[in-house]
Amino acid sequence: MADLIYFGRLGDVTGKMSERASLPEDVMTVMALRSWMESRYENTGAFQDRTVRIAVNNAIVPETFKLSDGDEIAFMPPVGGG
Repeated sequence: MADLIYFGRLGDVTGKMSERASLPEDVMTVMALRSWMESRYENTGAFQDRTVRIAVNNAIVPETFKLSDGDEIAFMPPVGGG
């Protein structure tokens, strides 16, 4: 099981701020995770947006990062302010 955390607009897309989920066996990298999340949430494009950063266990990781069971995965869209 992985802990998935959604920040900003991604909480609106998912309808929740976090959840525990079993990742499919073929979801082994951040890139595969993005595709799986898109299919789970009706291909809104929100999870494929490259400005959305992904942190695994509190560290921003590249698309090729290998995921492990028990990871905490945070989806973080850019934030604006002024």
